[in-house]
Amino acid sequence: MKVLCIGHATYDIVIPTQEYPKENSKNRVSESLYCGGGPASNAAYLLGKWGVETYFAGIVGNDYAAHVIEKEFEKVNVHLDYFIKDNNYKTTKSYVIVNKKNASRTSLACQTNPRYISDIDIKIKPDFILIDGQEVELSKKVMDCNRDAIKIIDAGRFNSDVVSLCHYCDYIVCSKDFAIKYCNTTSLEDIFKKMMNDFKGKIIVTLEGDGCCYYDDGVKIIPAVPLKAVDTTAAGDIFHGAFVYGLMQNWDIYKILSFSNTTSSLSVTRLTGRKSIFPLDLVEAFYSELREHNIY
Repeated sequence: MKVLCIGHATYDIVIPTQEYPKENSKNRVSESLYCGGGPASNAAYLLGKWGVETYFAGIVGNDYAAHVIEKEFEKVNVHLDYFIKDNNYKTTKSYVIVNKKNASRTSLACQTNPRYISDIDIKIKPDFILIDGQEVELSKKVMDCNRDAIKIIDAGRFNSDVVSLCHYCDYIVCSKDFAIKYCNTTSLEDIFKKMMNDFKGKIIVTLEGDGCCYYDDGVKIIPAVPLKAVDTTAAGDIFHGAFVYGLMQNWDIYKILSFSNTTSSLSVTRLTGRKSIFPLDLVEAFYSELREHNIY
């Protein structure tokens, strides 16, 4: 089975600090870490690392940052047929300040000249399509041409483009922030009522450190694994990658979500996003242990 991930690829510069810096202050740090990032990009990396035949479609510049991202993808065998390098574009850089005291992360994304790749021809026939809302026209075109594929959206940001893409998808895995802004309420019952009425796909809402929830004769919350967090960068992206993997295994929705929670929770125990993705066998072993102790 093939997975096609469409969206944003960034170059992350992660700067761990002992506490969040005060405005108008000078600070020294002992380290900085670099790796690729972006929602669909990170999910593609996880799936490739876990042995899934994965393709990534997105645009980067023809620069050093793009070279790093390309090498990372090649290392985990992600296909780069639709990984577009553009001499007139600069790869997005995200500067991520991680507060080691409470594991919060603050991101500043620098995208100087946005460009999109709606005109490329996707020749493969994917079984699963994961989109993050960055490449709107390309995503719509690919989903229209692959009606039988299972379509998942990582709806992390709330805007009209992401909302329009939700109507195409079989699974809408959205952030709590997206759900609250779209539904104009903090009530999970009301959120599911509105979203299930507006969209045909199954709704999943991620709750950051509180896990995730879905609807089955009422709102069902699956808590996160209570591990000490060091850095929450890309935890949502990693959840989405694991979610697609679970769909590919034809697991029931509870197992998919609890396994995705496990994968995401493990990731926050390490610095950076992409480098915090655990190998599949270690996630499986830890998940089995959780099941044995009736945590999931």
